[in-house]
Amino acid sequence: MTQTSRRFLPPEAIARISRLEILARNVVEGFLSGLHRSPYFGQSVEFAQHREYAAGDDIRRIDWKVWSKTDRYYIKQYEEETNLRTTLLVDLSESMQFGSGELNKYEYACRLAASLSYLLIRQQDSVGMTTFDNAVRSTVPPSSKQNHLQAILSSLDVQKPAKKTDLQSLLGLVADQQTRRGLIVLISDLFVDRDGLFKGLKLLRTRGHDVMVFHVMDDEELDFNFAGTTKFEGMEEMGDLICDPRSLREGYLAAITAFVDDIRRHCTRQMIDYQTIRTSEHLDAALAHYLTHRVGMRQSVRN
Repeated sequence: MTQTSRRFLPPEAIARISRLEILARNVVEGFLSGLHRSPYFGQSVEFAQHREYAAGDDIRRIDWKVWSKTDRYYIKQYEEETNLRTTLLVDLSESMQFGSGELNKYEYACRLAASLSYLLIRQQDSVGMTTFDNAVRSTVPPSSKQNHLQAILSSLDVQKPAKKTDLQSLLGLVADQQTRRGLIVLISDLFVDRDGLFKGLKLLRTRGHDVMVFHVMDDEELDFNFAGTTKFEGMEEMGDLICDPRSLREGYLAAITAFVDDIRRHCTRQMIDYQTIRTSEHLDAALAHYLTHRVGMRQSVRN
C-alpha cells in the first residue's frame, strides 16, 4: 500500500484491502499449484516467446539455453500467456447484499474479481475494472504493472451497496469507451431488465469484444429451501413480503429456472461464455472456467 493511498483510506479500509489481497494471492497460488501438479498441465499449449524473469516467477520455466548465451534469465511464455486486455465489470447494487451462507453475493463478487485480477497481473496481462450500480461507482484503467492490484482492490472497497442496477447503460458506456477489442468479464446477479441486458451484451459483441458472464447467485435463490412463516425483505425498491414459502416454492423454482435458462440461451446465441456461480462454490471453479475460456480464445485466433 503506497503512502498516497494511506492518506485517503482509513486504517480499517487498508486492513480490508490487505486481507483481500492475501486471500486472492492464496486462492490463485493454490489453484495454479494444483495445475502444475496435474499431469496434463502444459500439454495443450504452444510456445510463443520469451520474457525477462521477474520476482515470483517459477524458476522451473527459466530457459537455461538462453541464459548460457546471454547471462540473463528469461522465462518461456506460451500462447495463452501472451498479453490480453481484460476489463472486469462488478455489480455493487443492493441486491448483491443478499446471502444465506458465509459470503453474500457482493463479498463473493469482490473475492472473485480480486482473484481474477491477481491471476491476470501475475501472467503480465492488462486488467482494468469498473464497479457499478445504476451508475459507474469507480473505474480503474487497464494496466499490467505489479502495483496495479492495489488500485483494483481499493475500487472494491465501497460503502454498503444500496441502489438499483442499470446494466444496459453501463454496457453501452463500456462499449463506447473500450475502443480496443478485449475480454469483458461481467460479474453480477443479473437482477435487471433482461431486454436491456441483452441489448447491452449484443452491443459489446457487435463491437468485437469477447464476453464472459459470471452469474453470481446464492444457494437459497436457486434452491429456495425456506420453511415456516418468513419475511422476505425487498431490495432495489421492492416491498416486503410475509408468507409461507412452501406454498410458493414450486412456482418460484419454475420462475428462477426460466430466468437462468433465458439468459444462458441468449448468451449462447451471441457466443458469450455464460457460467452460473454459486456463492457456496470455491473460487477455483471460476478460475478454471476463465482459463478454459482463455485457451479457447487463443485457439480460435490461431485457427
